[in-house]
Amino acid sequence: MPIINRIAELKEEMTEWRREMHMHPETAFEEEWTSAFILKRLETFGMDEIHTGIAKTGIVAVLRGQEEGPAIGLRADFDALDILELNDVSYKSKIPGKMHACGHDGHTAMLLGAAKYMAETRNFRGTVYFIFQPAEENEGGGRVMVEDGLFDRFPMTAVYGMHNSPGVPIGHITMGSGPMMAGYDIFEIIIDGYGTHAARPHQGVDPVIIQAQIVMALQTIASRQTDALDSVVLSITQVHGGDTWNVIPQQVILRGTVRCFSPQVQDLVEDKMRKQCAAIAQAFDANVTVNYERRYPPTVNDPEQTKFCAEVACDLAGPDNVNANARPVMGSEDFSFMLQEKPGCYIRMGNGGPGEFGSVVVHNPRYDFNDEALPWGASYWAQLVEKALPRQK
Repeated sequence: MPIINRIAELKEEMTEWRREMHMHPETAFEEEWTSAFILKRLETFGMDEIHTGIAKTGIVAVLRGQEEGPAIGLRADFDALDILELNDVSYKSKIPGKMHACGHDGHTAMLLGAAKYMAETRNFRGTVYFIFQPAEENEGGGRVMVEDGLFDRFPMTAVYGMHNSPGVPIGHITMGSGPMMAGYDIFEIIIDGYGTHAARPHQGVDPVIIQAQIVMALQTIASRQTDALDSVVLSITQVHGGDTWNVIPQQVILRGTVRCFSPQVQDLVEDKMRKQCAAIAQAFDANVTVNYERRYPPTVNDPEQTKFCAEVACDLAGPDNVNANARPVMGSEDFSFMLQEKPGCYIRMGNGGPGEFGSVVVHNPRYDFNDEALPWGASYWAQLVEKALPRQK
């Protein structure tokens, strides 16, 4: 059996951890209960050091092997989302309007299981840093951990991440070299016109008409102003304006996101957006303000580390169940901030094939992590460490 026997024995305990966390979801930088839960488990494992308060609720646990050697980091995120859970399970969220809809409870349980196993065996040389990160969803907890000195306080040669993958069968692992997840930017466009009676539009400046022009113009950035080989998704996700039937409003606000795979394309999109909005505003005698914010950079896997992780995955799952040339996705991940500082690889672990439990898409009110994946993820972590930091004696 490819799963490590001792980790298979830990499956029931990992499941209990995962479901307990599922009942107590907490969102960005508010994960006080979750952080305490993780800390309590780590304290029973016999870790060499445990450091708390990194990015407010983040934790780094230190485990040293049987010989001197280099150090690597393993990262799991543990925040939840502002979603009302619709699952009917015994471990349903107890916090109204919040739920673990992305599987971070599973990510944390897998890393805890690996930490327990490795603390028992220490079948490696050097040092492993177990990085438990808050606020992956939207707020960039990975960036804050880096800013709080993660790699200065815990020097390591490489860092590794993992995410569950609904729709992919249990025991299957995917990854790829280079950009694997898109950069994530947000923008807000404030259109200030001149309000007037809806029967006399010529006496005002209509921001509703102007926003329509802007929405259509922005789509040409991807379709006509960016190289067709450079993927860009620009989506308007909010339109706010107007209060009553017979008044042309004074202001309309647009909000949305931009996704792409390189900083150069991010620069181009922002520049074109500002120029288009300024030109349209001038044409209609309006004032337009563009607030553009860089959230997450692209997630870029190191080629050598990706090759190494593919070897680990093949040893665990078998070559037929590993795709080392997976296509990039337009979703985003703040593990990208860690990969900007250190080489590493971010993989995806199967969480249930089509129609199986665990196949519901993430960020859905009926999503639930598949506990059958827990020993696979924990075994991957353990085998990665033992292969990256092999004992010499």
